[in-house]
Amino acid sequence: MAALDAELIRCRACPRLVEWREETARVKRKAFQDWDYWGRPVPGWGPPDAALAIVGLAPAAHGGNRTGRMFTGDRSGDVLFAALNDVGLASQPTSTARDDGLELRGVRVTAPVHCAPPANKPTPEERLTCRPWLTRELQLLRPTLRAVVVLGAFGWQALLPSLAEAGWEVPRPLPAFGHGAHSRLTDSRGAPDLHLLGCYHVSQQNTFTGRLTPTMLRDVLRHAAALAGLPEGGERLEG
Repeated sequence: MAALDAELIRCRACPRLVEWREETARVKRKAFQDWDYWGRPVPGWGPPDAALAIVGLAPAAHGGNRTGRMFTGDRSGDVLFAALNDVGLASQPTSTARDDGLELRGVRVTAPVHCAPPANKPTPEERLTCRPWLTRELQLLRPTLRAVVVLGAFGWQALLPSLAEAGWEVPRPLPAFGHGAHSRLTDSRGAPDLHLLGCYHVSQQNTFTGRLTPTMLRDVLRHAAALAGLPEGGERLEG
C-alpha cells in the first residue's frame, strides 16, 4: 500500500485537475497563507489491512489539497472524524494535519478521485482516468476488507466498477444509492462477502441543512463496523 501511495502522488494524468490543484496551492486561501499546501494527488490513508473502508468524492481544495490527507482540515472532515471517534474508530475527534496524531482503527479512508476538482465536481472522464488507483487499493485491501461506507451518490457510482475489477461480484441490476442502502457482494474467489452501505455525504450542504445529522452518520458507521467485525474501538473480532 505504501508503494501504491508513493506512486499515486506523482500522477499528472488529468490536466484540468493538475492546473487547479497547483493554482489553488499557489494562491491559497487568506486564512491559510502561512501553510505550505500539499498541491498533489491525495492518497487514501489508514491501516493497509483495514476491515472497513470509507469512500468519499475527492479532496477539498483547501482541505486535503492543503494538508495532504483525505478529509483533513475542512468542515466535512470535522463531521466525519467526530463521528468516527464517537464510535471508537478514530483516536481523536479532529483531523487538522498529517502529523496531528490521529489514528484510524480498522478503517481506511479514500476516494475515487484523488485531486481536488474545481467546484468539487470531477468530470466523468477524470473519474474514469482515476479509477485504476481505487481498483488497485481495493485489491490490496481485499484479504481483510469486509464493509465499505460510501459517502454520496458520486462515490457509489464510481466505486461499483472498481469493486467488480477488484474481484467482487456486483449484482445486476446495479444496487441503487441511498442513505442507509445496504447491498451484499460475494467474492469471486469464495472469500467472505463484502457489505456495501450508502450514507449521505458529509458536505456542509447536507450537514448544515440537517439532511445528514450526527446521529444518522454514527448509526451507519456503527452498522458498518459491526458488519466488518469491528467492535467499538476498531480491533477485529475473532472469527
